[in-house]
Amino acid sequence: MDNKRFGYIRVSSKDQNEGRQLEAMKKMGINERDIFMDKQSGKNFERAHYQLLKRIIRKGDILYIHSLDRFGRNKEEILQEWNDLTKNIQADIVVMDMPLLDTTQYKDSLGTFIADLVLQILSWMAEEERERIRKRQREGIDMALKNGIAFGRPKAVITEEFKLVYDRWKSGVLTAVKAMEELDIKKTTFYKLVREYERTLPK
Repeated sequence: MDNKRFGYIRVSSKDQNEGRQLEAMKKMGINERDIFMDKQSGKNFERAHYQLLKRIIRKGDILYIHSLDRFGRNKEEILQEWNDLTKNIQADIVVMDMPLLDTTQYKDSLGTFIADLVLQILSWMAEEERERIRKRQREGIDMALKNGIAFGRPKAVITEEFKLVYDRWKSGVLTAVKAMEELDIKKTTFYKLVREYERTLPK
């Protein structure tokens, strides 16, 4: 039975550059139906198409990945998946932008050692980059909070719509539940606004 060639592509939902990865894999002679793609974060390997690919790939098959960061972001998990594919399933992996990470070329112990070493370094770098991004995001949020930018749901205020719904609720036309549904607010917010509004009404 011929060994099969598969491609795996991961793009984040914000990043739409799968076309470049797809073309590169087609140039390697991989059939489009054998290319699996997930559009989600690389923080773990709980991705539907990757898991499907792992169920299909067999001993001697070759998996092409465009670059290591397209495979995953977490160092421990990258190493675990790599070992699962190459040692347990006994498939080969080719990382297209990193010639040293091509297990079809390295069948001896020195080659395996070099590939493992490069993989350790690259997966560590991918994780470091992820940590840097997280730190920058945290700093950005802290700065925004310091500058008074609010996150989360906007603060509920008394609007003309609220007043109309309040009148219908107060006169018994609407139940409290219906009033909350119409205003799309939670119970605590509804009664908080009721108290605020009633304080402004003439006694």
